[in-house]
Amino acid sequence: MLKIGSHVSFSDKGLLTATAEANSYGSSSFMIYTGAPQNTRRKPMESMFLEEGKAAMKESGIEEIVVHAPYIVNLGSYKVNTYELAVSFLQEEIRRTHAIGVKNIVLHPGAYTDKDPAYGIDRIAEGLNEVLGGTEETEVKIALETMAGKGTEMGRSFEEIASIIDKVKYNDRLSICLDTCHIHDAGYDIVNDLDGVLEKFDSLIGLDRLSVVHINDSKNPIGAAKDRHTPLGTGWIGFEAIRNVVHHEKLQGRPFILETPWIGKDPKTQRPMYEIEIALLRGDVEARFGQGFIEQVEELGSFFTKEGIDSRQFVLDTWTLLKNDAKAKKADPREPMERLYDMVVAAELLPDCSEEQVNQRIIAWLSGASLSS
Repeated sequence: MLKIGSHVSFSDKGLLTATAEANSYGSSSFMIYTGAPQNTRRKPMESMFLEEGKAAMKESGIEEIVVHAPYIVNLGSYKVNTYELAVSFLQEEIRRTHAIGVKNIVLHPGAYTDKDPAYGIDRIAEGLNEVLGGTEETEVKIALETMAGKGTEMGRSFEEIASIIDKVKYNDRLSICLDTCHIHDAGYDIVNDLDGVLEKFDSLIGLDRLSVVHINDSKNPIGAAKDRHTPLGTGWIGFEAIRNVVHHEKLQGRPFILETPWIGKDPKTQRPMYEIEIALLRGDVEARFGQGFIEQVEELGSFFTKEGIDSRQFVLDTWTLLKNDAKAKKADPREPMERLYDMVVAAELLPDCSEEQVNQRIIAWLSGASLSS
């Protein structure tokens, strides 16, 4: 079975709440933080309903989940306090990951800030040796995430990641998290040459190290080094390319995790598109949403066709306009999804649907996928 899910919250009743949220999206895997990703405050694991959560996972058929390390960890820092905090806090996160029963914790490798890439590679490798050497009682692996190349962050190329791995004594406990948005923004052409990208990854790092795949579309063209996620089918990568990643024969068996942003007019009522994204990738939209959903997507398609809108071209043209024309962006900063949503509302289509439901149907139309089973 395809292991696919999304990032979910890990609060209130901990793993039990997280599993319930994942189930609401139709997930067969999911990713959590063991606390807020922006700070070091953590609740005791004893209060995280671990046994109840594991029982709920078993009942739902969810076998493998992933933990993500907090963003504040920077093993590449030359500042002693920052570096030492990163080492000690990451060790504690590994122990918490072990307590949950998870085998991979995803980590942004780190940033070299005021130094240079060579320093960053050496410093991160030094930190990984300390972290892994101090957690030998666990079997948890650190999954180094491929990065987009924003600022001074490391891991923006397969070569950089390979160099870090080569310098780590305990590299049998290093794995890789491949992020589609990040490698696209870093310049890897997964749209037109996925096989070539995977072959390069295999030759430099080894596909046997790949343990997790983050599946996100990108708001920016290839090589932009920006790292700005967008729902599947609404960005420069497109749904078809993401689907090719998820179903590629060389990537099967890994958990595929959505980190696409929540969308909506009001930040207080924004909702994720995880449920429809998962159904589209799994190919069970009709079973999940029903025939009426498909008929409404077809209605949207007829409307947009009459308006002269080609789904893929509209998305790319809108992003190009927002990127290249400052005056146009200032006059109308709406992104592709919001523009399409406004058209649907103005035409008084789908009047009985909530904002979330309209957006789900737009995502389905943008995918271009066959929706009937």
